[in-house]
Amino acid sequence: MADIAQRFTQNPILSPKDLIPSREGLEIACLLNPGVFRFENKIWLLIRVAERPKQKNGIISFPILTTDGIEILKIEENDADLDATDPRVINYKGADYLTTLSHLRLVCSDDDFNFYQPENYPLLQGEGLDEVFGIEDCRVSLIDGIFYLTYTAVSEHGVGVGLRTTSNWKSFQKHGMILPPHNKDCAIFDEKINGKFYALHRPSSVSLGGNYIWIAESLDGIYWGKHKCIIKTRKNKWDSERVGAGAAPIKTDKGWLEIYHGANKENQYGLGAFLMELNNPSIILAQTDEPIMLPLEEYELHGFFGQVVFTNGHLVNGDELTIYYGAADEFICGAKFSIKEILSRLIPVT
Repeated sequence: MADIAQRFTQNPILSPKDLIPSREGLEIACLLNPGVFRFENKIWLLIRVAERPKQKNGIISFPILTTDGIEILKIEENDADLDATDPRVINYKGADYLTTLSHLRLVCSDDDFNFYQPENYPLLQGEGLDEVFGIEDCRVSLIDGIFYLTYTAVSEHGVGVGLRTTSNWKSFQKHGMILPPHNKDCAIFDEKINGKFYALHRPSSVSLGGNYIWIAESLDGIYWGKHKCIIKTRKNKWDSERVGAGAAPIKTDKGWLEIYHGANKENQYGLGAFLMELNNPSIILAQTDEPIMLPLEEYELHGFFGQVVFTNGHLVNGDELTIYYGAADEFICGAKFSIKEILSRLIPVT
């Protein structure tokens, strides 16, 4: 399979050891899938930071959010009611819990790869009953001077899409859950089309249907309708099990170019691309047959959950596309692509 990514030689550019836990008693297990944007002449990443209590022999402990803050739950490893075979999710007495609690944290850089955590910027943490298991995988879109943050809100109610907005990254307006469970991978276009907001999203089905990419319209960026399924999984291909949007689509003279992730039955995640019509992005013009990036390097193959490259953030500079991505569900990395080369690999939809 083809891989046209020019990976940063400095990869991984951030690892869990590079940041400080949000509170005493927790450790950072993973850094994942940052939203990316420019602000005040710097490059910024809004990283998903997954934390957990320091583990002790014979005990599995994990955090959840309550109205009083973070509560640590502890279960004996040999408890007959415990299923801990998945490093990401455990099941106890029929209920699912995440092994880590995620928040969103800002880091910035004056170049492509040296990032640091600035002072006086808040952590974005879960708030309310729909976010007690944390918030994850934020996409950042800038429209008319307002940053739109779409993220995955996780709780015992399920996994849905939350929205917050800001203009200064110091204060935020919370708009609640804009797409109910089960839904994630929501990326709002960076500009309105014919006066409307557009967004890609990924509702999930456990039986009829599948994990497909949909598009929706909105008059205000909060209430969404006219949902349409536009990209499906493809049998016996690299994206046979699930697909989901990356960051906001890139406007080109050929159409709206979207970098998306796909996974197969072995849970290997790669990146591909598809092209939407400029004036009606619900129409798909072309799609890559092969992935443009697959997990190949050691830091992509081995980590908290290996065989993963996953993005929801990029920057565009002429033909140069810089994608920041999560590797093996543990590290933050970067890679550069040529937009023209990606476009050349698209196969028209017939």
